[in-house]
Amino acid sequence: MGGIPHDHYVPKSNFEKWLDARLPIVGLLYGTLMIPTPKNLNWMWIWGIVLTFCLVLQIITGIVLVMHYTPHVDQAFASIEHIMRNVEGGWAIRYIHMNGASLFFIAVYAHMFRGLYYGSYKAPREITWIIGMLIYLAMMATGFLGYVLPWGQMSFWGATVITGLFGAIPGIGEPIQTWLLGGPAVDNATLNRFFSLHYLLPFVIAGLVIVHIWAFHTTGNNNPTGVEVRRGSKEEAAKDTVPFWPYFVIKDLFALVVILAVFAAIVGFMPNYLGHPDNYIEANPLATPAHIVPEWYYLPFYAILRAITFDVLFLDAKFLGVLCMFGAIFVMVLAPWLDTSSVRSGRFRPMFKWWFAILVIDFFVLMWCGARPAEGMVPTISLIGTIYWFGYFLIILPILGVIEKPLPQPATIEEDFDAHYPPKAGVADGTATATQPAE
Repeated sequence: MGGIPHDHYVPKSNFEKWLDARLPIVGLLYGTLMIPTPKNLNWMWIWGIVLTFCLVLQIITGIVLVMHYTPHVDQAFASIEHIMRNVEGGWAIRYIHMNGASLFFIAVYAHMFRGLYYGSYKAPREITWIIGMLIYLAMMATGFLGYVLPWGQMSFWGATVITGLFGAIPGIGEPIQTWLLGGPAVDNATLNRFFSLHYLLPFVIAGLVIVHIWAFHTTGNNNPTGVEVRRGSKEEAAKDTVPFWPYFVIKDLFALVVILAVFAAIVGFMPNYLGHPDNYIEANPLATPAHIVPEWYYLPFYAILRAITFDVLFLDAKFLGVLCMFGAIFVMVLAPWLDTSSVRSGRFRPMFKWWFAILVIDFFVLMWCGARPAEGMVPTISLIGTIYWFGYFLIILPILGVIEKPLPQPATIEEDFDAHYPPKAGVADGTATATQPAE
């Protein structure tokens, strides 16, 4: 694991030796479960297991829904109603799948902002960060494609608006839009294409997740201090780490149970809270909704898209808005190179903390703007939020690395851990008990 000394799997029985020589899957699982993990990880490191659970949940419920769904403009809406009313447990499967997407995005945003705060994107984890952003883009595409499948009013008009963005690209926009739609407008060919891709992309995400896990198992986990695990010897590494099993597995499972309790309450008592009522009206190309709103997890970037209402040089407002919307994600991809600070964790960066807190607030303000009609002060607030979003990554991060004076960092992970959980009697002389997993 990236040079961190640790115990490796050694097959014992004849069967284990036979299997390991042909398919070393047991060794792979052992290496994953027993990977040395920084022992000072806090509760913000729970989101990985939540995301993994969500991916599996979405794939399983999606496969069940596909058994009863009909991807045709004349039957799609009715097939959803059939699932809800006639299929045994269909309403539960559909609501779990629908709200599972929201849980997926809640977890991924928490995961991303945690990485931005603790500097998880910095060397040597740049590739891990980029793969994570590719997963996020694939999630956004999958969520959008799935939102179209119920063929309600918001599904139809959301597809019309979003695919129309590609038409704004000079020269090649209209051919790309026609290729995406399968024709001149959103119709049956569009629904079939979106259904096919919505079914395919979760398996692409699963493959990217495997590579993502492989990447951070190679470089090792980041931790709240940003200090690396000592790699001189197995004894030194053991002072900074504990095995992933059982310590962090149990911690993650506890967090997952708590989150699923809340999730079950939402599915059972308020399953449509995050949805839009217009999507329970069958799609009608002749009746435009008063206010077209995407799902909540797209709202910040939808606000950025709508914030650009002016032309700049040869770029018209619509195309500039599209560039800003995708650019808002691209600047996050560039974070490893835009952040010039030699200190990894935001915990030891006093100025950074304030600017980062404003970024988080800005994200929620943009989300609110995206949900509101583009009138009154909303476009102005959206524009201010857009300027800050780009300013944070392109200006503030590079400058902070030069002017900021960081706080003293602990020399080792062990030092940070002991500062929070002072060793009890018996630990110092190597006689730690089962209730003292620090060493």
